[in-house]
Amino acid sequence: MAFETWLGFFTACWVISLSPGAGAIASMSCGLHYGFWRGYWNALGLQIALAAQIAIVAAGVGAILATSALAFTLIKWFGVVYLLYLGLRQWRALPAEVTDNHGIRLIGKPLSLIARGFLLNISNPKSLVFMLAILPQFVDAKAPLLSQYMIIAATMVCVDSIVMAGYTGLASRVLSLLQTPKQQRRMNCTFAGLFVSAAGFLATLNRA
Repeated sequence: MAFETWLGFFTACWVISLSPGAGAIASMSCGLHYGFWRGYWNALGLQIALAAQIAIVAAGVGAILATSALAFTLIKWFGVVYLLYLGLRQWRALPAEVTDNHGIRLIGKPLSLIARGFLLNISNPKSLVFMLAILPQFVDAKAPLLSQYMIIAATMVCVDSIVMAGYTGLASRVLSLLQTPKQQRRMNCTFAGLFVSAAGFLATLNRA
């Protein structure tokens, strides 16, 4: 991959990652509830799913999924239901007692947070279709494809990891300010509404 091509793709990655979406909402939610270091396990799950989607596109399976109305619909509605589930959990979350450790709750198992991030990203079919449309534009068909897709995957994952770290860290700073159950409850309701809104947006997406 030529440096100019990579630089263009690198810039596009920042634009894509910084665009607010379900991943950003989930990262802020985890940062708010678990603090940065524990909440960032969710971002790791997001990156695993992102790498898997790139592998699917590179293998050519993405083209099949993009043209299959049934596959697109099944994945889409799984994502809608999962976002609604996250919204319900957020709505029902109980306020936690604020401790001297900057209010961070020491709960949330790493594997469960990784799975949460993975399921959230992998169940977004529009992301797969989007990458199927965008990634080939940065690939030289005459050069070895494996090395190019490895560079693409590494670039996307690195950029998105930094962006999600920013979202998680920003929310974790807010955590120390939530001193009362009323404030925590209001914040839980806000994120519940964001998850439901993301589910509603995903439900309106079509393959075209």
